[in-house]
Amino acid sequence: MTNGSARIPASHGDRPRVVVVGAGFGGLEAARKLARSPVDVTVIDRRNYHLFQPLLYQVATAALSPADIAQPIRAVLRDQQNATVLLDEVIGVDVAARRVETRFGADQSYDYLILATGSQYAYFGHDDWPRLAPGLKSIDDATLIRRRVLFAFEEAENVTDPEIRQRLLTFVLVGAGPTGVEMAGALVELAHASLSRDFRHINPHTAHILLVEAGPRVLSGFPERLASFAEHSLERMGVEVLLDTPIEALQQSHAGKKDCLSQDADHRDEGGCCTATKALAH
Repeated sequence: MTNGSARIPASHGDRPRVVVVGAGFGGLEAARKLARSPVDVTVIDRRNYHLFQPLLYQVATAALSPADIAQPIRAVLRDQQNATVLLDEVIGVDVAARRVETRFGADQSYDYLILATGSQYAYFGHDDWPRLAPGLKSIDDATLIRRRVLFAFEEAENVTDPEIRQRLLTFVLVGAGPTGVEMAGALVELAHASLSRDFRHINPHTAHILLVEAGPRVLSGFPERLASFAEHSLERMGVEVLLDTPIEALQQSHAGKKDCLSQDADHRDEGGCCTATKALAH
């Protein structure tokens, strides 16, 4: 591949060229809807697989492997003759020239452009928070969280101080949307079922899961009846749900290893894992 500003002509004469940036749900659906249209479709994504994001929490809690929720984009569009897939990263759009600028390959000209790049988490200007509380938007995020969660149990098995042990077995989820609610329930299942008989010196049932939400209820985008049912279900499972509790700070503890969570005037020292589960549209 060459890196330059070469303008690639349409591959079938004068047929309109549609460039789709992003192969998530929106991008793939747009490309597939154009399968029978007299256009040439180019799908560009910086990864070569489509990710089923709703099940990322199960990868993060060791219930599924990454391969279970990812499928090659080329396989998805294999039978669509008017579709081409490019593995590249879009770094800019020249609207006047109708051209998409890519990091590695030649720029792609278009007649119609669909930007389906998804969303990212909002840390409200706190650039240091992602390191302490990773989001859950990618396979890398999920495997990082899984590693932190499982290592917390392993480290707790190796310490004798009950205070440090309980700190290691405390997990904080920030944001009570669908991902936060699902993740909280999955962590309970991990501790109470999957790991319940695997350790000799700790009881995984003693893991403490907190779900922290700045708003007045969980699942704010759902009907109140369903949100109330979800909240009570989590509480019956043993999750501590903290509503109307905005996060003020995330910081390293005095030991330099454990994450600390500050909620208004109440300061909690939490050591297992802190995860952000709220997203903001990019």
